[in-house]
Amino acid sequence: MSALYAETSGTGPPLVLLHGWGMNLRVFDPLREALAKHCCVTALDLPGHGRSSWPESATEARLLAQLAAQVPRGSTLVGWSLGGQLAMQLAADPALAVPRLVLIASTPRFVRGRDWPFGLPEPTVLDFAAQLARDPAGTVASFLELQVRGSAAAGEVLASLSRALREQGSAQPAALASALGLLRQNDLRSVARSLPVAALVIAGEYDRVTPPQAAEALVQLLPRATLRVLRRAGHAPFLSHPEEVLATMLAFMAEPEGGAP
Repeated sequence: MSALYAETSGTGPPLVLLHGWGMNLRVFDPLREALAKHCCVTALDLPGHGRSSWPESATEARLLAQLAAQVPRGSTLVGWSLGGQLAMQLAADPALAVPRLVLIASTPRFVRGRDWPFGLPEPTVLDFAAQLARDPAGTVASFLELQVRGSAAAGEVLASLSRALREQGSAQPAALASALGLLRQNDLRSVARSLPVAALVIAGEYDRVTPPQAAEALVQLLPRATLRVLRRAGHAPFLSHPEEVLATMLAFMAEPEGGAP
């Protein structure tokens, strides 16, 4: 099992950052720098993203095992979008002893269902997958624009997302397709209900990818969760509202076992 590309900085309690679909660890640079004053922060490139290689025979179980091998025991997990789903799955592993979760623009189910009205319609996701097969780079570019719609400082956030891809590298097409497949099939509501850890859920008021209603429903599923909805934020609130996100996270982590901020 090949190791994932990772960067670690700071001292203190361990914290791991997991990015979203199509991106890489560079999106977290400002947040990681700020958190490194308080924690030992590790940012990972997901398999096939950035500088991490893509395994020849990839399954969800193997990808999770690859991630778990890079997570220090007792780490707070911070997941953005797809990274939030992965964080929830990792936190369900008692061997990792995860004490806290910070879920940013995350949802337990990406696709709308009969009993889950807070996702994207499945035909939209299927069209997205077909577009990805034809034009991976164009599909990622379109997705970046969707992430910043309605957000404060949309142009600056889009520039930050694009710069991360230029500097760290784009995700491999096979990794994009596989991760999109996970987003389409995952339904982590039962996982969320079973998580004993304290959780902070951060949502953007105008998120077009994972609407705030999904975050509200997620908080109802998690046994110990607090919700913060940021006004005029889109899908990347840690870039559009960095000071508010940082302050909310630090207050959450300062509470015993991650109590409510």
